[in-house]
Amino acid sequence: MTCVFIDGSSGTTGLRIHQRLREREDIELIVLPEADRKNPLERRRAMNSADVVFLCLPDDAAREAVSMVTNDRVTVIDTSTAHRTNPDFAYGFAELSGHRERIASSRRIANPGCHASGVIALVAPLVESGLLPRDAFLTCFSLTGYSGGGKKMIAQYETERPSLLEAPRQYGLSQKHKHLPEIVRECGLAHAPLFCPIVAPYYAGMEVTVPLFREQLSGTIEDVRQVLRDHYANSRLVRYADGADEEGFLSAGAFAGRDDMQVAVMGNDDRVLLVSRFDNLGKGASGAAIQNMNIVLGLDETLGLSV
Repeated sequence: MTCVFIDGSSGTTGLRIHQRLREREDIELIVLPEADRKNPLERRRAMNSADVVFLCLPDDAAREAVSMVTNDRVTVIDTSTAHRTNPDFAYGFAELSGHRERIASSRRIANPGCHASGVIALVAPLVESGLLPRDAFLTCFSLTGYSGGGKKMIAQYETERPSLLEAPRQYGLSQKHKHLPEIVRECGLAHAPLFCPIVAPYYAGMEVTVPLFREQLSGTIEDVRQVLRDHYANSRLVRYADGADEEGFLSAGAFAGRDDMQVAVMGNDDRVLLVSRFDNLGKGASGAAIQNMNIVLGLDETLGLSV
């Protein structure tokens, strides 16, 4: 039996992890009484008595929590931004080359950001293959449901909301979005992309688009398709799809409630659209965290996931 403690289990990601794991017969959840959830001594005891600890906390709190884990047999999976570019942490996107092996042998894992997952899944294999140069200047658009904003944003959208929330809203306008450093690092890029995240009035689902001009590529649109098709040929949770459109449309909600991701290539030889679709709370958060735990434990990585 694997003992698991979720630090920050009242947040959106923590709640989803808890809901999934409480139904598994191979997992024993360590749950603190309400009065002890912010007690440092009780949290420290719980973390060091667990086999796996999920951190679902703000960045500073996550850094503090990591320092409280002194038992070297404990695996920490941090869902915050705090450690995603820390070389001492394995980056938890298993589908990148060599990452699954590092995750399996690591005791410190940084779960990827939701927007970042969608960009990295599309761009990293193309850079690795040499089809897209490292010094490319990229633009990325990412459409997400409001659940990605956490409890406060969910409440804003699900109570009597102002008219401005009835339409999509762009944010990250300063071009300093917290997911950019991990995108640059994991894709091997020389420049941060111009990144345009947009939150829309639906609960869950994400659609990331990276447009490319022919001049940016060392090949054709068919070469791009083949690279992604080959890269994900043996993947259980990220799949390449030919013709992923729905009568000329692409819904950002197509993978809501699921833990897998679809990548596709649209357009023509002159203008190419790379598109990934997934659930921002699934492969973009709690689903990826559980996948990483399964890999560490040597289990089927889809165990307890919806694919």
